[in-house]
Amino acid sequence: MLDLTRDPAADPLRLYRYRDGIYAVDLVNAAIVHLDFFTWLATHPSDKATICRELQLSERPVDVMLTLFAANGFIRAEQGIFHVTEVAREHLVAGSPWFLGPYFASLKDRPVALDMVKVLRSGKPANWGSSKSEKEWSKAMEEPDFAQRFTAAMDCRGIYLGRAVAKALDLRGRARLLDIAGGSGIYACAITAAHPHLRATVFEKSPVDQVAAKLITERGHADKVSVLAGDMFSEALPAGFDVHLFSNVLHDWDTPVVAQLLAKSYAALPPGGLLVIHDMHVNADKTGPLPVAEYSVILMHSTEGKCYSLGELDELFQAIGFRDLKHTPTAADRSIVTAVKPG
Repeated sequence: MLDLTRDPAADPLRLYRYRDGIYAVDLVNAAIVHLDFFTWLATHPSDKATICRELQLSERPVDVMLTLFAANGFIRAEQGIFHVTEVAREHLVAGSPWFLGPYFASLKDRPVALDMVKVLRSGKPANWGSSKSEKEWSKAMEEPDFAQRFTAAMDCRGIYLGRAVAKALDLRGRARLLDIAGGSGIYACAITAAHPHLRATVFEKSPVDQVAAKLITERGHADKVSVLAGDMFSEALPAGFDVHLFSNVLHDWDTPVVAQLLAKSYAALPPGGLLVIHDMHVNADKTGPLPVAEYSVILMHSTEGKCYSLGELDELFQAIGFRDLKHTPTAADRSIVTAVKPG
């Protein structure tokens, strides 16, 4: 049985960053070549709403794009107005002797770059991996074969990341954890392995619930981790749990859906209950960190979500009723954000 309390000897950070940031270059390409964004912004410093209106783009992907460019130092914001920086003025604005537009244009027909333009304009996700044989991610997850492949991909990631989450959590005095949309159950397994007094339940819809049950049993954790079939969108969250975990879940959905899920969590948790969000989080002023801004691009492309900033989460928490936001780094540019339902 795999020991989920053991850390690897070597740090896989660079490998995670290769995969997590794989689509960022295509968003840069789309902005330079297809939108000539920096040339426009150089003569039209604007806020986000004006950028969306004037360039006929959608708010969610533009938010991701602006965060990426700010993290790279291509733009800066002054009282909500975005301006190009010197590096962009010299190298990304047409007419400059150092303009790199033609260099990027040689790769303008990459499928993902073309998809980026569509997503920026429509606000709707593209097919998974830009493959014509795959559906949009949320639809593809309803197919057993895709669900099994995708869950396996997230499971191997979670063996490392789950251990880091478990180490970052203080769960003294807590009894039962609900892992909402918990995929393979790897995070629930890792947390209960590190906190033996705890019991956990993975709340997942079909067909992923069956994949989770099989993997949890194979790992030898079925005595501590159970699986409950259900749909977090169409059903209330089950009662009886004093910890709720959303691991790599909220980033798949737009703000209204995230607010709905957090409200369901608040309703189901007892007073004093703990909310845990494990993800990659943008800083409050949306200027980075760069690896998080890059990862947000693949979410913008393939899902209805993005990486949320600490400021956005705090705003949602305050509106719903959660208090005491705490942010703790874990591993591979990830972190946990915790909050409490007041007692």
